[in-house]
Amino acid sequence: MADTKIDWHACAQALKIDGRAFIGGVRMPAAGGQTYECFSPIDNRKLADVASCQEIDVNLAVACARTAFNDRRWAGLSPRERKQTMIRFADLLIANKEELALLETLDMGKPITASLNVDVNSAANTLRWFGEAIDKVYDEIAPTADNTLAMITREPIGVVGAIVPWNYPILMACWKIAPALASGNSVVLKPSEKSPLTALKLGDLAIEAGIPAGVLNIVPGFGEQAGTPLAMHMDVDCIAFTGSTGVGKKIQIMAGQSNLKRAWCELGGKSPNIVFADCKDLNKAATASAGSIFYNQGESCNAPSRLLVERSIKDEFVKKILAELKNYQPGDPLDANTSMGALVDCGQMQNVLKYIASGKAQGAALLAGGEQMRTETGGFYVSPTVFDNVTNDMTIAAEEIFGPVLSIIAFDTEEEAIKVANDTPYGLAAAVWTQDLSRAHLVAKRLRAGTVHINSYDEDDITVPFGGYKQSGNGRDKSLHALEKYTELKTTWIKLN
Repeated sequence: MADTKIDWHACAQALKIDGRAFIGGVRMPAAGGQTYECFSPIDNRKLADVASCQEIDVNLAVACARTAFNDRRWAGLSPRERKQTMIRFADLLIANKEELALLETLDMGKPITASLNVDVNSAANTLRWFGEAIDKVYDEIAPTADNTLAMITREPIGVVGAIVPWNYPILMACWKIAPALASGNSVVLKPSEKSPLTALKLGDLAIEAGIPAGVLNIVPGFGEQAGTPLAMHMDVDCIAFTGSTGVGKKIQIMAGQSNLKRAWCELGGKSPNIVFADCKDLNKAATASAGSIFYNQGESCNAPSRLLVERSIKDEFVKKILAELKNYQPGDPLDANTSMGALVDCGQMQNVLKYIASGKAQGAALLAGGEQMRTETGGFYVSPTVFDNVTNDMTIAAEEIFGPVLSIIAFDTEEEAIKVANDTPYGLAAAVWTQDLSRAHLVAKRLRAGTVHINSYDEDDITVPFGGYKQSGNGRDKSLHALEKYTELKTTWIKLN
C-alpha cells in the first residue's frame, strides 16, 4: 500500500512541474513556442503548460539522436559500462519514486497506491533488468567449413522512435527505452499528450544517471504534429508503438511510405477469460476476474473484458463477481486506500458511457454500474459495470472499450468456448480456469493469443514477452526477445588462409 502518512494532496499543491521538451540533454520549449494545457482527470485542475512539439522539434531531436549514435558516445561503450549506467538510472527512479508516482496519478488518474507500488517499481525493474542482461547476451559462430569463420552478431539498429500510450505512461516508456538503450541505440520518445509528465522527468533522471546528452530525447505533443513526423522521419531506423489498433495501422503505412523502417506495434485487445464448471476455486477466479478488468479503471489493453462462463455455473459465478464490486468503487486517487480512480479525460469517459448505452440498447442485461460518479469533483469517474446475457456480436463484446465494463457470455461446450474466444480481430491475452490439466493445455494451444493464463489472470514477469496475435499487433515487449526489435543481425564472413 501507499504510505498513508503522506499527505498526497499537500504534495500535489507543492509540486513544481516542468512541461518543456527534453532534447539534446536539456529542457527546452518547442521551437515555435507552442504549448498545450495539461489537466488532471482527478478534478480537472490545470497541471502545467506542456511543450507542443512540432516537426521542427522532432527533426532536432532526431538529429541529436543521430549525432549521438554516430559518434558512439553511448553505442561505443562496453555492455558492462552501459549496464552500470542503466542500473544507476533504475536506482534514480526509486530515489524519486514519490514524485514520479504523484506525477503519474495527477496526470492519468490512477490510484496513488498503484502508481507508487506497481508502475514506478516496475519501470525501474525494467531498466535494471535490461541493463543487467545486456552483458550476458552472446553472439554466435556459424558451423561453417574449417577454412572459414562466420560470425553472427547483433548491432544496435540506430535511432529508435518510441510512441507510448497514456494508460501506463512511465512503464510503457521504460518497456521501450530500456531494451533500446541497453542495446546501444539512441531514442526519441513521444509520450501521449494526455500523460506526458513522468516521461519528461525520465529525461532529467537519464542525464543524472550518466546517459550522454542526445542519447534519450523526449518530445511531448499531439499525434499529427509530433507522432507523424517521427514515424515518417527518414533518419529514424525503427518505430516502436503501443496504442490503438487504428493508429498502429497508420504507423505501419507511414513506416513503409518513408524509409521502410522497422515498425513494432503492440496494439489493442478484447481478451476472453474462460471459466469452466470444473474450476477448482470459483472464489479465486471471481476475485482475479474482477480485479483484472477493473484494475487501472479498465484502461488496460489486455483487460479480460469478455468473461465466458460455462452455463451450469454462470448464475453462481455472476453472484461472486457482483460481490467483488464493493472493492472497486471509484474514489479519490490521492487517497492511499482507493483502488479505482478516474478515467484519463472527459473524452474517454464519454466514450465509455457511449459503449454502456449501446450495451443497453442492444439487449444486454445491465447488472451493476453504468453511471458517471463523483461528479461534484469535476473529475471523470465511471462505476464498475457488469453486463449479462451478452452475445459476441454485440458492440460491447466486439470493440475495445478501455474502461471498467465487463461482458458476461455463457457457453455450453468446450468447443463453443474456444470458438467464441477466438471470434475477435484481437489476440492479446486470454485465460482458462479449469482443474483438468489436459483441457488447460489443449484449450491454451487453440486460443489465438500472445499470452494465455491458466487459473490466473494478469500475472506477469519481465522475463516473458508481452504482445499479441492478429490485430493486437506484432510488437513484443519485455524479455530477451525485446532486444531483437532494436538490433540488426549481421553476418561477418572471414576466409581463412
